[in-house]
Amino acid sequence: MVAISTDFIATLNHWSKELNAEFPIASDHDRKVTKLYGVLNEPVGIANRTTFVVDTEGNIVSVHEDRDAIDVSGALAACTRIKKK
Repeated sequence: MVAISTDFIATLNHWSKELNAEFPIASDHDRKVTKLYGVLNEPVGIANRTTFVVDTEGNIVSVHEDRDAIDVSGALAACTRIKKK
């Protein structure tokens, strides 16, 4: 699992410690990734809260938005359905 945010790396380091995150949080401060995934709200310059589950071949197999993106249980369940090669 990897989280991506449009915040600066220093902010992400703070939140990683605050949340005791067991996964890396990467900065997309230039907004390239969030724009590619279609979740960038360009007028305000932030990404809509979205969780993508991507399989080992790079295919998006599940998308969770808004409140569902905050609760990671749906994404974790989707991960268990991915077949390992």
